[in-house]
Amino acid sequence: MESPSPISGPQQQQQQQQQQPPSSKKSFVTTLMEAAALRSPSFKEDTYFVSHLKPSEQKALQDLKLKLSSSQPSGDGDGEGDGDGVGVAMWGIPLLGGDERADVVLLKFLRARDFRVADAHAMLEKCLAWRSEFKADGIVDEDLGFKELEGVVAYMRGYDREGHPACYNAYGVFKDRDMYERIFGDDEKLKRFLRWRVQVLERGISALHFKPGGVNSIIQVTDLKDMPKRELRVASAQILSLFQDNYPEMVARKIFINVPWYFSMLYSVFSPFLTQRTKSKFVISKEGNVAETLYKFIRPEDVPVQYGGLSRPSDLQNGPPKPASEFTVKGGEKVNIQVEGIEANATITWDIVVGGWDLEYSAEFVPNAEGSYTIAVEKPRKMFPSEEAVHNSYTAREAGKMVISVDNTASRRKKVAAYRYIVRKAPAF
Repeated sequence: MESPSPISGPQQQQQQQQQQPPSSKKSFVTTLMEAAALRSPSFKEDTYFVSHLKPSEQKALQDLKLKLSSSQPSGDGDGEGDGDGVGVAMWGIPLLGGDERADVVLLKFLRARDFRVADAHAMLEKCLAWRSEFKADGIVDEDLGFKELEGVVAYMRGYDREGHPACYNAYGVFKDRDMYERIFGDDEKLKRFLRWRVQVLERGISALHFKPGGVNSIIQVTDLKDMPKRELRVASAQILSLFQDNYPEMVARKIFINVPWYFSMLYSVFSPFLTQRTKSKFVISKEGNVAETLYKFIRPEDVPVQYGGLSRPSDLQNGPPKPASEFTVKGGEKVNIQVEGIEANATITWDIVVGGWDLEYSAEFVPNAEGSYTIAVEKPRKMFPSEEAVHNSYTAREAGKMVISVDNTASRRKKVAAYRYIVRKAPAF
């Protein structure tokens, strides 16, 4: 049995109201954050339907095909190559020969160069040469020996609300000097790390549709907490350069979380030099607002537990994640989630999380029978901001209901939250 649970509490009728934060003097960092947000409107992903392009853009696409075809040994200059276009391909897609997926790839290079055909062609040729030299086409299946970094430093996990594969990056582990030396101790180690980082990105790209109307880019979440910016300067610069040169228009949105104060000041300095198109992809979230920010773009069941979501690495072995219900916990209020109709000997399993917790959590089972005692499944306890989602289960000895509570009466801050549950009846003998 699996269904949404009623949420009781004064906020039930107020959940959809806009947040009214308590008035306070804004810090310099907060002011910069808001300014950055004002300068970065929501990004609207480009169309890949050729019929939706401007006439000048359609012409640029055709000209790029002609230029690419004429640069191939067997090309005859008519835009169709040798007939099947097998000679030049990227991500398994023949770039000549009429495949509509090729239009998606070529448009990415054109947009990266503002539809300047000569520049887009030069970029494309360099990328093809790099992929051949780097042996990028077969990199996904390589064992590069970075097991300790998988699921920690860079990894693909779930999708955003629009279906884009989500890539997470977190380099805080490299503040440990021994770890840093093991991974970046010399040039050979750095090259191997860069190859592994490309491998992670290629895995994400393999999930893209490359077709008009499909999902043609990923979403990136970069955690700046504890990132040793000085030590990683060389690696970061090489990764950025490599991705910009060879993976144009592959990121639909880039979310920075746990942003330190100095990043905000840097953003205010370099922001005037960024194009509006680039800035429109940025989302900047300071520490303490991680779950609230990510929930706007990614469903809770796809957000990793360390960022206030419900997704654990072990869940990946069980197929698609079970959907979660979202709710808000207003400041000064207590929320009770009641799961009724639990039969005797049935087992209820639940997950619940509140972004930035800092409140009290408890769970109790209330029997239906008159005179039975309420059972404290989990006694009230303070949940600290760094705590991950609760995952628990309980087998009822008699029929009744489960009441899961989060008490935010000691706080004035509104918080995002999510839960899910499943009730399994006792097997019949």
